[in-house]
Amino acid sequence: MILEVDNIHTYYGESHALQGISLKLNEGETVCLLGRNGAGKSTTLRSIIGLSAPRSGRVAFQGRDITGQPAYRIARMGVGLVPEDRRIFPGLSVRENLEIAQYRRPGATPRWTMERIFDEYPMLGELAGQDGATLSGGQQQMLAVARSLMSEPLLLLLDEPNEGLAPVIVKQIGALIDELAKTTTILFTDQSVHFALKHAKRAYILEKGMIVHEAKSEDLIGDTETQHRYLSV
Repeated sequence: MILEVDNIHTYYGESHALQGISLKLNEGETVCLLGRNGAGKSTTLRSIIGLSAPRSGRVAFQGRDITGQPAYRIARMGVGLVPEDRRIFPGLSVRENLEIAQYRRPGATPRWTMERIFDEYPMLGELAGQDGATLSGGQQQMLAVARSLMSEPLLLLLDEPNEGLAPVIVKQIGALIDELAKTTTILFTDQSVHFALKHAKRAYILEKGMIVHEAKSEDLIGDTETQHRYLSV
């Protein structure tokens, strides 16, 4: 098991954002978090990587307790995050955005080099000298994913990877997730039930900071009652 989240409670000030979240990911799985806006999906990812430390409960990565560790240490252990707002450095070029994220864990076999990134995603190679501020939303999203790969993640957290993107770009992001899933464990959030269940093997549904349903994607696809109860707007 690569990730185990056990009964975590996370607060923003006095606001009780996560109320006993527990979930597990096996190595090689692709799992999605579903739920309406404000359900706690992003906070769950932030709690895992240490940006919003849980007040109680436990997060374990590869059997090691990482609860409360600073985000940079968790990232160096092999957890990558692509945040919802992408956080591209606007004044740095595409190449520079990638260079500053490059990190090799001691003993790790290099998988993602600059050359491979540009080979796998030629669009980024064509834009290598262009500043982040000049990129389209889809280009920024591709760069944000590639930047995370430069740290050689074993677990990749994707927060709303399709937010604000055109349908043709959403299709590309789906293909990217499927390709990365061949070598990397992925946990992602998404507002689109159809997209999430197409690209994930399992799903957790959150409501008001709690997990209210867990199912294989193939089972949830046909479970319109559960979808309507927890995901309809």
